[in-house]
Amino acid sequence: MSRNALKYFIVLSILSVAGIFLIQFAFLKNSIEITENEFQESANIALREVAWQILEASGQTSKFDNIDPVEKVNNHLFLVNVNDAIDPEILKTQLSEQFKRHLIKLDFEYAIFDPSKNEMVYGEYVCAHGDSCEYTPFTGFPLSTKYSQYFGVNFPNTSPYINLRLQGWYFITGLLFIVLLFFGYALWVIIRQRQLTDIQKIFINNLTHELKTPISSISLSAQVLSDEKIIQNPARLFEYVRIINEQSNRLAMNVEKVLNLTALEKNKLHLVNESIDLHPFTEKTIARFQQSKLGMQAQITMVNHARDSRIWADPFHLGNILQNILENAIKYCRNSPVIEITLLEKRKHIHLKIKDNGIGIPLDARKKIFRKFYRVPTGNIHDVKGFGLGLDYVHRIVKAHRWKIKVEGNDLGGSTFTLIIPKRR
Repeated sequence: MSRNALKYFIVLSILSVAGIFLIQFAFLKNSIEITENEFQESANIALREVAWQILEASGQTSKFDNIDPVEKVNNHLFLVNVNDAIDPEILKTQLSEQFKRHLIKLDFEYAIFDPSKNEMVYGEYVCAHGDSCEYTPFTGFPLSTKYSQYFGVNFPNTSPYINLRLQGWYFITGLLFIVLLFFGYALWVIIRQRQLTDIQKIFINNLTHELKTPISSISLSAQVLSDEKIIQNPARLFEYVRIINEQSNRLAMNVEKVLNLTALEKNKLHLVNESIDLHPFTEKTIARFQQSKLGMQAQITMVNHARDSRIWADPFHLGNILQNILENAIKYCRNSPVIEITLLEKRKHIHLKIKDNGIGIPLDARKKIFRKFYRVPTGNIHDVKGFGLGLDYVHRIVKAHRWKIKVEGNDLGGSTFTLIIPKRR
């Protein structure tokens, strides 16, 4: 799939998912409104029946046609006009029977208007399930200026009624949500796989270049050395031997990086930890590094502020960590490389800080640089060759040791890598 086709696919997929969510949300919202209307209609009919029965008990059914019995105050509060005396006990029984008949299995409470006091007198809270339940009496029954004899009914919690009738919709919505999660995950995998494919292409191109260059140099030098006349020119002979040796080392280093990556991928990493005094160990590593071609370009200083810098670590891999960070500090520096290394002791940990004056790492890339094959984008300029494996290796070794590593900017304009290592116990 081409890059443009993938972009169109992603955009259409996101629009489709958004459309499905909006349609489902609209259906669910409409179903809730319909269910609420059904509840209010059922409550209205039940309360009309109660009003009729009250009037029928007193032989005043003729009044029913002249009154509008039920007034909805809000979605859960109703006033019922009967224009006749109301017996609280009879009212409770009739309300319970009518709500049960109309399948309204909800708690309710009622209050009756007392004309002598001109106030709503609280009646009782009736539990739909069981004889008792926890509740807080409702004190908001309103007074009516239109009615003289009436009662009010409040449903404090209508959600059980609504939820019971929307179980099917909730189930379908849940299934749709799960399906969309799987779809989103599949889309993320496709995008991630495409990114990995692009990164691997870059890696293969870099690897091909890094392997072909020393091989070509070794092959050319071998052809020159195969000429018998080369013996007559010892200086030239030694020069080509030096080239072969140098390119062989370069080739070996590249192969070692790939082999280390393969071992880490297969979880074949076996740490051989031993007690190490980090101060002299780091000094020796710096000394060896400064003897290399890259190391000779840099000015490296070290300051030790730790009284006890002994740790448990694998010396081979610890040396490789320092080597990788120092190499990057020099390769990604446009000026004369200056590197400052500091050892700090903080409670139960040793902080090893490596500060450089390189080009720095953008804030949004600092979490990505430890990913395999990742290299900080530099536009169309690729003046530094590499595979994007060095810091991935560093991160994996740090993780294997159960250490921590963080990256920050500094006042020199470059980066500061900090290894946080537990002290030896």
